Amino acid sequence: GLPSRQVVGTDISRAALTVARRNAARHGVEGRVEFIEGDLAAESAGPFAAIVSNPPYIAEAERSSLAPEVLREPGVALFGGADGLDVIRRLVAAAAPLLVPLGWLVIEAGHGQAAAVAALVRNTHTCEEVRTLRDLAGIQRAIVARRDGLAASEKVTP
Repeated sequence: GLPSRQVVGTDISRAALTVARRNAARHGVEGRVEFIEGDLAAESAGPFAAIVSNPPYIAEAERSSLAPEVLREPGVALFGGADGLDVIRRLVAAAAPLLVPLGWLVIEAGHGQAAAVAALVRNTHTCEEVRTLRDLAGIQRAIVARRDGLAASEKVTP
């Protein structure tokens, strides 16, 4: 669906982008996807209709309890600082200015983190809707938010 949509994929890992490019070619969408190596969306101009992220969200203290197959992944893809929310905090702060009015922000979070991430999004005061969705195991896993309908130039600052 949505054959006219353009997609920008960003990752801090060059190796991850290589895999993503291969997958885009395999699915015949390489002409519609721009891949950018960088931290979050720092290198992207926007504005975007949606930002969807699966950031690193595992707390450092959980490292010893992870399965060996999980630990084969690069640490930069897994660990989000002491509480697991370091990258998510930066993403939430950066996302609103990159979204069009009424644009969507979707973030995957770790087990037990959904309420904290939803609160981070609500505290930006730029979203009209913030809700969490459960994964197939029943865990609150995704935070979905819609940016308010005002352009930055229309906002009144106190």
